[in-house]
Amino acid sequence: MRATVLCFSGLDPSGGAGLQADIESIGQAGAHASVACSAVTVQNSQQVFSFESCSADLVKAQALAVLQDLSVKAVKSGMLGTTDNIAMLAELFASNQIAKATPYVLDPVLVANSGGSLGDKATLVGAFSALLPFASVVTPNSHELRDLTGIDNLHKAAKDLCERGAKAVLVKTAHDSDSQGIKQFLYQQCNDDVSLIYQAVLPRLAGEFHGSGCSLASFIAGRLAVGNHLVTAVQLADIWINQVLKAADKPHPNDKNAQLIPKRFYYR
Repeated sequence: MRATVLCFSGLDPSGGAGLQADIESIGQAGAHASVACSAVTVQNSQQVFSFESCSADLVKAQALAVLQDLSVKAVKSGMLGTTDNIAMLAELFASNQIAKATPYVLDPVLVANSGGSLGDKATLVGAFSALLPFASVVTPNSHELRDLTGIDNLHKAAKDLCERGAKAVLVKTAHDSDSQGIKQFLYQQCNDDVSLIYQAVLPRLAGEFHGSGCSLASFIAGRLAVGNHLVTAVQLADIWINQVLKAADKPHPNDKNAQLIPKRFYYR
């Protein structure tokens, strides 16, 4: 059987982000996606209207059912929605119900790219600290990174997350309007120091994309599950995400401001 990635994320009815993006992206990375649904949202490609979080007990029960049945080789979390769900996931790691050496991609979703709250941001920011020591890599966009740290300088902010326990941080600058290209920086905790181990500049494509962050993080998780080194997983994810965004679908072709949904196809 293909390596399994266990995903904790919300359901997006449009299929552009959340669990459906996780499933498609992980499959195209060569792994199998299993899911623990943390929330049900009411959204489309343009806007989040409302959401209802699943209870921590229900999310935990979903996860344990998978862990008891499948050999999970990586974990990815996106929208967790509540501090209870964050604490529950931290406890799964701390109690070794998720094996200690399992790679974990933490995508710290605070708001949706299409607009709309996915929980009380200030409360979630504080709670995410409990997950940092278990994260193989944290994948915040620039807004999320500044929210998580209170530090405006992205390089200092990434180092701060590593110093607080994260093994690595992938900084994404797509949300910074002054970027000529989309700059990425991968920092890793190495002994007592934090080092820049990979950087890239991806082409900035026209338009706004719904679900690109979910897709990138999930593809990285899939490649870690099949045994890639972190740098290799990120490099392959960069190549792949550029391809799928170039082929993106626009649900409202006559709307110049419409979000695009990545058209995911198999990575070659």
